[in-house]
Amino acid sequence: MRYIKLNLYHYFTTKTLLELNKKVFGNIMTQEIIGSEPSIAEIKIIFEKELVNLLDKLKLISKENIQHILEQQKICEKHVNTRPGAMALNQSKIEMFNEYNNKYLEKIKERID
Repeated sequence: MRYIKLNLYHYFTTKTLLELNKKVFGNIMTQEIIGSEPSIAEIKIIFEKELVNLLDKLKLISKENIQHILEQQKICEKHVNTRPGAMALNQSKIEMFNEYNNKYLEKIKERID
């Protein structure tokens, strides 16, 4: 029984760490959005740079693959916005993620149309 408990603990601990290391906007990971570091000022600069990079890459993606990018980005959006205990997290960074993510989603949808 103890072995099963340890395995479950290891599974959930590993899963949580993997979720925190999930890239959700270019190279920005979940932990950067919900954690205390980087600061708001720093993450804003990072978001701006990542948006430019993502939009540059978007120009090179075929129309067939654009739909996949849209679906993946919506999954990332849900991942950030449905974190357990999200109300206790730094809302300003989550709001900033949503702002930049929406800009990116708009551009993706423009490419689809």
